[in-house]
Amino acid sequence: MERRVLIVDDEREIADLIEIYLKNEGFATEKAYDGEQALQAYGQKPFDLVILDIMMPNMDGLEATRRLRRVC
Repeated sequence: MERRVLIVDDEREIADLIEIYLKNEGFATEKAYDGEQALQAYGQKPFDLVILDIMMPNMDGLEATRRLRRVC
């Protein structure tokens, strides 16, 4: 069974680098670039792990975590 990881970081280069490492280890990945995108992605399909940056525009990582916990 393939494990799914949501990578959330407003710096695309960092998200891309994390994605490369995870894909090399056999994980399926999806990326979001702010907290709002992360909530939308999580609402469409479940993930086994969310890697979340704290300092992001629109909605910071802490608020995104609070909201994700409500739907988990």
